[in-house]
Amino acid sequence: MAIERASCPVLNTLRFCTKNSSKLYDFPRKHLQFPSFFPRNFNSINGKLYTHGLFLNSSSSFSNTTQETPSQKLALLLEVEGVLMDVDRLGNRQAFNTAFRKLGLDCANWSQPVYQDLVKKSMGDEERMLVLFFNRIGWPTSLPTSEKETFMKTVLREKRIALDELVMSKTLPLRPGVEEFIDEACEEGVPVVILTAYCKSGEKQVRSIIEKLGNDKMAKIKIIGTEEVKRSAYGQLVLGEGVASDLGEQLAKEARKAVSAEEQRIAKEVASILKLTVDIDTTSSEGLQNVVAALRAGAEYADVPVHNCVLVSGSLSGVAGAERIGMPCVVVRSSSTARAEFPGAKAIMDGFGGADLTISRLRQIQES
Repeated sequence: MAIERASCPVLNTLRFCTKNSSKLYDFPRKHLQFPSFFPRNFNSINGKLYTHGLFLNSSSSFSNTTQETPSQKLALLLEVEGVLMDVDRLGNRQAFNTAFRKLGLDCANWSQPVYQDLVKKSMGDEERMLVLFFNRIGWPTSLPTSEKETFMKTVLREKRIALDELVMSKTLPLRPGVEEFIDEACEEGVPVVILTAYCKSGEKQVRSIIEKLGNDKMAKIKIIGTEEVKRSAYGQLVLGEGVASDLGEQLAKEARKAVSAEEQRIAKEVASILKLTVDIDTTSSEGLQNVVAALRAGAEYADVPVHNCVLVSGSLSGVAGAERIGMPCVVVRSSSTARAEFPGAKAIMDGFGGADLTISRLRQIQES
């Protein structure tokens, strides 16, 4: 992050800690006005900025210069959905059936073959799955044609609630081999960071998945949620209050969001007219910024430069964020991404262990 070129005001104070202390310190406000963020006695050595025994490394974490750059050549960042657990494969069909029952749709009960057929024909688009199904068996007789879209949104909302409850029930297992993969990383001294800050499900639901790892493993890893991102140096510098306080910046931000929403609307209309299913990139600039912030915070907490971290991702947004900041990324496919393309990933795997993803394989990919 080329912070010496930045020119926006940031928080009144910036808190940081050294490797030898968990205490938080305040950085004086006078040093937080770019481009004069750093005191005049900062010196640049090998691309790092030093002053009073502290340095700011490329992952924006503050450390003590009495200890050199972290010896680790690798840090592991893991997403949860699709990586630790294939939630869609294990619980999506059940969640749809629960939603149907709750809404009194007794005629709708998807068996595994029916569900798989709908997924295949819709390319995983859940709204399209509902259209295909009810076009086949008939829509509820009491439902006016003009309210079909509202009806589908209601079904999908109830399905999301049912899926969250299923995840929270702790009956769904982790992906085969992922626990051994994390054990292998810890045994080799590779920092392991699990990201929950930009997950589709709520952080509470996602943390219930992480808890399946058990207390021993959880004591060895770092979980990066929304609060951890906000407390990170990058989060305070870029996402803190005051950064986007300028009216022009706010208007530009809203304009970008509006353009993104309009592009998505037009793409969906064209796809509907041509009777095509398209994979629309719904990663807004704001959403991508949140992914980037989480990845940088993960590197910061691991105390390893961004380019020495590897993200194991199961999402398009994660791959896009990693590519944006130059972080190597490996995709582990899940049922929801079986047909997706990931041109920004360094490798695509089907699972963990054996011929799939291992720490030794990850090192090879990182160095390639």
